[in-house]
Amino acid sequence: MKLRTGMLVAALGLSSALLVGCGDDSDEQAEQDAGNQSTSQESSTSKYAGGTSGSDGAESTNDNGQSDQSGGEDSQQAAAGGGEPVNLIFGTGGTGGSYYPIGGALKSVFEESDLVDGVQVVSTGASVQNINNITDGLNQVAIVMSDVAYDAVKGQNQFEGQAADIQTIAGLYPNVVQVVATADSDIQSIADLKGKRVGVGKVGSGVEQSAAKVLESAGLSYDDLAQVSHTGYADSVTEMSNGNLDAAFFTSGVPNSSITGLMQSTDVTFVPVSGDVASTLLEKYPYYENYEIPAGAPERYNLGDAVNTVAIRNIMIVPSSMRDDVAEDLAKRFHDYLESGNVSVGALKQFDPSTMDKNLVVPVHPGAQAYYDTLASSGGDEADISEATASQAANEQAATTDADGAEADPAKQTSAETPEDNAQPTEGSDTSGGDNAQDKEPQS
Repeated sequence: MKLRTGMLVAALGLSSALLVGCGDDSDEQAEQDAGNQSTSQESSTSKYAGGTSGSDGAESTNDNGQSDQSGGEDSQQAAAGGGEPVNLIFGTGGTGGSYYPIGGALKSVFEESDLVDGVQVVSTGASVQNINNITDGLNQVAIVMSDVAYDAVKGQNQFEGQAADIQTIAGLYPNVVQVVATADSDIQSIADLKGKRVGVGKVGSGVEQSAAKVLESAGLSYDDLAQVSHTGYADSVTEMSNGNLDAAFFTSGVPNSSITGLMQSTDVTFVPVSGDVASTLLEKYPYYENYEIPAGAPERYNLGDAVNTVAIRNIMIVPSSMRDDVAEDLAKRFHDYLESGNVSVGALKQFDPSTMDKNLVVPVHPGAQAYYDTLASSGGDEADISEATASQAANEQAATTDADGAEADPAKQTSAETPEDNAQPTEGSDTSGGDNAQDKEPQS
C-alpha cells in the first residue's frame, strides 16, 4: 500500500509541476498569472482529507482488483484514534516565494503523524487560488494572507456571494507595510506623499492593495499623487536610486533585501504608518495589526529610531470539515517543530509560536483549538513546576558553593537562555537561511 501511495503522490506531483503555474520572485504576480490546479486531480480528491472522514470511499483494492484489507500498523493505530490516516495536498505559492519552502519543510513534519499517510506540496497562485482549491476539495491545507482569507469568510470583494468554509490551523509570520522615501524628498508622514512620485507595487498585488488602503486612511488617493508607479520591489529601488521616484511601498518580512540594497546607495527615510492613519486602517480592516521595526537592530536595518507601522499576518488554513483529530495533530506537530530549534525556513522564525492562535480573523479549527487549550493549561502547570525547580536549584547551588563563592557543581546550574525561535519579537532574527523569504513580495 505504501508503494502504491508513493506512486500516486509522485504522479500527482508530476501533474502539478506541469499544470500549475510557477511564480518568479513575486508570488502575488504568480497568483495573477496562475490558473486553477488541473482538474485531473479531482479524480483523486476522495483519497485526500478534505472531507469529514478522509475515507468516504469504498475499501481500497489491490492491483488485481481484489479488496485490500491490509491497512498496516499505522492505519490500525490511526483508526483506533478515530479514523484512518489521510493524505493532504498542501497549497503554497510560487516556487520563488516564501510559501513553497514552508510547505516543503512541513511535509516531513506532518508525515510523521500516524494520522497522515502522505503530504503532497504543490505550487499555486497563492492565497486566492489556495482558498478556491480548498473550497473545491483540491487542497486540504494551504497558506494564505489574512486580508484575502477575511474577504473569503465574509463572502465579499472577489469572493462576493461565495463565502469560503475555511478555518485556521495556525497564525504565521507578518507581512509588514514598509514605506521608504528618499531623504531629500522631505517625506516624514503618509500625508507628505501628496504631490509626490510614489511606487505602489504591481497592479493587483498585495503591495498595491496595502498602498491604496494606507493612502485611503490618510485621506489620500492616487489622484493626489504627482506620479503613480506600478513597480515591483526591484524596479522601485532602481527608480528611487535614479531620482525618478520619491517613495515606494514594500510589504514583506523584515528586513527586505531590496530596501537594504537601496540603503547602501541612497539616504532614505522610513515613513511611519501610525497615529490616526493606523487607527483608521485597523478599525476598517481588522486583518491589520500594529508593528514596530526596532531601532539599533543590525539585522533589521539598524535604524536610529524605531518605526511604527502595520502588518498583515499570514495564516495556515484547512477546510472546516477536516477531522478534529487531524487538525489537532497538525497544530501540535507544527508547534513542536517551531519549538524544536530545527526550523530551516527563515520566514518561520519571524513570529512567536505562542501567538499561533492569537488575533486571527479566521476562526481557529476546533481540533486545533483543543490543542492550544491543552497547551495553555499545561503551560500554567509547567510554569509552577519551573518556578519550584528554579528555587530548588538556587538552594542547591548555594549549598554547594565553597567559601570563596565559587560554584562547586556546575551541573546543577539552571539555564535561563531562551531559544532563538521563542524570542519575542523575533522578526528578522535569521536572514541567513537559504530559504529565507523576507525580501519576497507578498502572496495575495
